[in-house]
Amino acid sequence: VQLQASGGGSVQAGDSLRLSCVVSGRTYDKNVIGWFRQPPGKEREFAAGINWNDGNTYYTHSVRGRFIVSKDNAKNTVYLQMNSLRPEDTAVYYCAWGYVDYVSSLPYEYDYWGQGTQVTVSS
Repeated sequence: VQLQASGGGSVQAGDSLRLSCVVSGRTYDKNVIGWFRQPPGKEREFAAGINWNDGNTYYTHSVRGRFIVSKDNAKNTVYLQMNSLRPEDTAVYYCAWGYVDYVSSLPYEYDYWGQGTQVTVSS
């Protein structure tokens, strides 16, 4: 399984960005795609995720109501729409593929990772 994340950039607080994660390879049994982020000098943390099979989504508290995760089956792509961005959203964002039945917030439950895309939000 390969994941290619893109869409990061430098924006002002309050702006929006949409990240994309293209999944290729063994996609016939893809289960969960998670979006994680790693702020400067901090641990990687879960942001949002989607169950590819039933479309269920899950968000960490700090992004709920501002971020929306969605998928396009035809394009094998998962999106992370990020609205009302804040400086504390600044991080490298990663998408990850996990062979689990639920959207997990634990990095070790994800088997494959994309290369990361930088999001910088200035005040």
